[in-house]
Amino acid sequence: MNLLALNLPHPLSAATLEYALDIPLSRGIENGYYGKNETLYAVLAPFGVLTLIAEEKKEILNALSLLRISLDTENILTQDYPIHIDPNLPTRFSVTNEAIMLRDATTLNLNIIALAVSQSVGLERYEKRLDTLFAQSRRIVESIHTFSIRRRSHLMQFAKRLALTRHDMVSNLLLLDKPNILWDNEEAEALYTKLAFTLELYDRHEIALSKLSQIKEDVMLVMDIINHKKSEFLEWIIIVLIGVEIVMGIFRFSH
Repeated sequence: MNLLALNLPHPLSAATLEYALDIPLSRGIENGYYGKNETLYAVLAPFGVLTLIAEEKKEILNALSLLRISLDTENILTQDYPIHIDPNLPTRFSVTNEAIMLRDATTLNLNIIALAVSQSVGLERYEKRLDTLFAQSRRIVESIHTFSIRRRSHLMQFAKRLALTRHDMVSNLLLLDKPNILWDNEEAEALYTKLAFTLELYDRHEIALSKLSQIKEDVMLVMDIINHKKSEFLEWIIIVLIGVEIVMGIFRFSH
C-alpha cells in the first residue's frame, strides 16, 4: 500500500472531499474525518493535511486530480510512507524509517498512521514558517541601532505573529496530549508512540518551540531598547523645552 500526506494548498472541507472523491466520511480521531471506497482510503486532519492511502499510486494521483491539487505546486509539503501488510508478521506492527508493516490493516491502524504522518507534515509547515520568522528576527536585531517612529508598531505586529504561531502549533497539531482513543487501547497507543518516535515528532516540536522562545527574546530585547531610546528622546525634548523657557524668561526679564 502507498501512503501520501500533503499540506493542502487551499482549504478543503469534508463536504468537498466527499463530493469530489465520492467517499462518505465519518468522524475520526481528534475531530478529523476519514472514509474509504474500493480503492482509496482518505483521512482529513483538522489542521489542513490530507492523507491518501491506496494500493496503487495512480489511485492517489487520480484523487488529487479530482481535487484539483498538483504535486508540482511550488512549496507544497508532502510525505510518503509505504505500508506493507503481512498476516504472518510475528508482531502486530513494525515501524522503520523505510516502511510500516502491519499484520492487518484495520481502520484504527490506518487512522493512527495517517494522524502521525499528517502531524509530521503539519509540523514541517510550521518549521518552514519559523525559518522565515527567524530570518526576520535576525534582521530586526541587526538594525537595532536605527530609530523609527513606526518601528514599534511593526514589532508589535511581529510579536503578534509569533504568539499566533505558537498558539496554532500547540492547539492544532495536538502533540502535547495523546489522542483520547489511545488511552483505552494499548496496541493503538504503542503504534502511535512508535510512529511519533520514528518521525521525531516530539523532538522537532520542542526544537520549534525553542526557536519561538529565542525569537521572542530577540523581539523583547529590541522592544526594550526602543522604549529606552524613546524615553531618552522624550527626556531631551523636555530638557530643550525647559531651556527654551529659561531663555525666554531671561529675555522677558531683561526687557
